[in-house]
Amino acid sequence: MGHLETSRLWSIRAINREQKRLKKWRKMIGVGGSDWKHYVRRKGHVVKRRIRKGIPDCLRGLVWQLISGSRDLLLMNPGVYEQLVIYETSASELDIIRDISRTFPSHVFYQQRHGPGQRSLYNVLKAYSVYDREVGYVQGMGYLAGLLLLYMSEEDAFWLVVALLKGAVHAPMEGLYLEGLPLVQQYLFQFDRLMREYMPKLGEHFTEEMINPSMYGSQWFITVFSYSFPFHLALRIWDVFLYEGVKIVFKVGLALLKYCHDDLVKLPFEKLIHALRNFPEDAMNPDTLLPMAYSFKVSKRLEELKQEYEKIHGKVAESKSKQKQLQLA
Repeated sequence: MGHLETSRLWSIRAINREQKRLKKWRKMIGVGGSDWKHYVRRKGHVVKRRIRKGIPDCLRGLVWQLISGSRDLLLMNPGVYEQLVIYETSASELDIIRDISRTFPSHVFYQQRHGPGQRSLYNVLKAYSVYDREVGYVQGMGYLAGLLLLYMSEEDAFWLVVALLKGAVHAPMEGLYLEGLPLVQQYLFQFDRLMREYMPKLGEHFTEEMINPSMYGSQWFITVFSYSFPFHLALRIWDVFLYEGVKIVFKVGLALLKYCHDDLVKLPFEKLIHALRNFPEDAMNPDTLLPMAYSFKVSKRLEELKQEYEKIHGKVAESKSKQKQLQLA
């Protein structure tokens, strides 16, 4: 059998596999998502397994909305998005306009200045900054909204941002964007401890080179790997993130460090920082990286570290309050 014939057979098999996969997903979802909640309740383990394998791209937008609960928010709030976009004004409008051109600058949908992609992104970010004035707009939110807009309408993307930040299904993300980035600080504390427990040699090397997780890991959590990671990997992470929550960010971060461990422990400070912000292409293969990520069991330890962080943080806050009272006395 010739090379071309073999390639053709492989292509046919791949197409057949994808068609079977689509059929399974469509049955699981139902028309317009009508069967989703029922299927998740009955066969949650099947849903989890299929999501980890990757949601079919043609269904990704709909499934993301069903997973996140944003579909319900949209149905309960008809006309709200239009009101926020057309009639309300935001104190963050100039900041949003400034940052839009920096969001996915290499993606064709966002390259045209004032083009449809940039206009849609502006509308979603402006609407959210009005909807939630406590959070408003913070740089980094554009990557969340920008990724969602590639798979759904403005209004759908807006309500998915609301679902994420307000915690319609999982823990609210808004603490990632509040003043002082309190949730980022907590996540970095937890990640650093996990890394040192799983990879003590690397932890020692980071201490020697004075590397802390804020130097490389903040954007992992703020943008859920959509900031500088390849799209094919970011999408697979987002599939799992929306269903399983933020623990996948910890797992992928640990898997990246484990994959590159033997190289990282040899590098001096400047080369180490560069390596932590520019992982090699072979480390970015989702079929290799994600199974490695799933091997890390972190749920119980994350809860313990959260409590430890809150205990430390509470004592620090109490100490600062006492110092302030002494200064005023």
